[in-house]
Amino acid sequence: MMKRYLNLSGDSGVRAYLPGPDAIAIEFLDGSVYLYTSDSAGIDTIARMLELAERGRGLSAYISQHVGDAYAQKLR
Repeated sequence: MMKRYLNLSGDSGVRAYLPGPDAIAIEFLDGSVYLYTSDSAGIDTIARMLELAERGRGLSAYISQHVGDAYAQKLR
């Protein structure tokens, strides 16, 4: 079950996330869900994404500025 993203900034494009071992699934406001893995984005990137997701701030900006389309799979 996905965790609701806190969105402390109030203007994030992220709705929810699901952490996994060396991976994170992100649900965006448009309903799309992307899976990012250590193989697709790098272990350090996944660690940072997980940290920002738990913090509830900066995840959307980090994805757009540093991750881009380095996802493993579009799930929805």
